[in-house]
Amino acid sequence: MSHTPHELHEEFPDHGEKLRALKQSDAHFARLVENYEDVNREVFRAETNIAPMDSLAETELRKKRGALKDEIWSYLK
Repeated sequence: MSHTPHELHEEFPDHGEKLRALKQSDAHFARLVENYEDVNREVFRAETNIAPMDSLAETELRKKRGALKDEIWSYLK
């Protein structure tokens, strides 16, 4: 477990401009990014024990973050 926030600009460093453009031009994409950021913050808070949760809930959040990231990637490629 890395305890490192998985910010989208760090996950997709070569796609920063496209991320910004899609967030402004595509409402669905903007909601995906917002949901990803919310879930990512929850995972980080759980991993760092700021807001601890049971391991099953934390695992489910990580899966949700991964699914959102995959969907965001499908827009970027």
